[in-house]
Amino acid sequence: MNKELLEALNILEKENNISKDTLLEAIENSLLTACKNHFGKADNVKVTMNRDTCDFSVYAEKEVVEEVEDPLLQISLAEAKMTDPKYDVGDIVQCPIDSKKFGRIATQNAKNVILQKIREEGRKALYNDWYCQEKEVVTGIVQRYLGKNVSINLGKVDAILNEAEMVKGEVFKATERIKVYVLEVKDTPKGPRISVSRTHPDLVKRLFESEVAEVKDGTVEMKAIAREAGSRTKIAVKSNDQNVDPVGACVGLNGARVNAIVNELRGEKIDIINWDDNPAYLIENALSPAKVICVVADEDSKEAQVIVPDYQLSLAIGKEGQNARLAARLTGYKIDIKSETQAREMGLFEELGLDYQEDGGYEDYESDYQEDGDTEYQEDYQEDDQEDYQDGGLEEDSLEEDSQEK
Repeated sequence: MNKELLEALNILEKENNISKDTLLEAIENSLLTACKNHFGKADNVKVTMNRDTCDFSVYAEKEVVEEVEDPLLQISLAEAKMTDPKYDVGDIVQCPIDSKKFGRIATQNAKNVILQKIREEGRKALYNDWYCQEKEVVTGIVQRYLGKNVSINLGKVDAILNEAEMVKGEVFKATERIKVYVLEVKDTPKGPRISVSRTHPDLVKRLFESEVAEVKDGTVEMKAIAREAGSRTKIAVKSNDQNVDPVGACVGLNGARVNAIVNELRGEKIDIINWDDNPAYLIENALSPAKVICVVADEDSKEAQVIVPDYQLSLAIGKEGQNARLAARLTGYKIDIKSETQAREMGLFEELGLDYQEDGGYEDYESDYQEDGDTEYQEDYQEDDQEDYQDGGLEEDSLEEDSQEK
């Protein structure tokens, strides 16, 4: 038994994820290459290896002839009979070759063949491993900045986080651990080339799958997602079990689950809403945390008219239009938002066939809406949003004064 070779093959198989059969095949090919370099040809050379003991033998098949013309392919009858008297002209004799007598160049070439095969198989195994992780989230360690890009160590391979896939304003420190979304894995002569992202919407989706058991097992389904990386994400969720609240499952006790994801995304706000097959109700939910008086959606043109209370207009539109923009992406509808005053002046209530009462016709809407059960997590976001809009000059008092003047 060749214990040293067997031990070396076991180590290579474990560390580089290369099968033992592949390595043994590489050794056989290397021996054939050495014979060709040593003798000038190896067409009649055969190599046999025992897969269990790693014992190997090399021999050349030669034809028995009366007069030898090519000593590499032929053997004289007299010499053959010295090996075994039963041989006759035309028989094939297996002549052993001592691999230890190969020259330095032949040995070096054989070594290069083995090393080349190990490198190729190592790259192939690494590529296959990472190809299976494409479209998944992995944890990496920040190494260094390459210009405006970031090199991230993922274990046996490095990935590049391009500037275009980085959240604006996000800065990393060396040795910092971050989660990234694997965009693409390409096979190159130098090994797999992995592109990762921190801005892709599926990064949030995969983080919820890892954090929320109900999402991972399919009890809660994420129907749609709209994201502006680094600022806000809206997610529409649906429960396949009537006993499971999809929003509550994603938020967790006291917001524990969603806060873990928010911390990973460095403070990015996440709105979680209920999915509804009725587009009007879906749009109403998507505009959360703003409250809506009515929604009229046209499924053919994918357009929707939305009327909100005067004091909720700035919140519905959002800072720089972000809330309305994300709601439009989430639902796939073009959303036109009007305040009560604007709708009354334009005659939208009559046009839409709504019985609008000027004196407090919708006084109870806010209380009714709150009875539906907004989570504390969403209420906190509403407070944050109102502060943001006031910082941006969209104060509610001024909005009400403008509407009263009108």
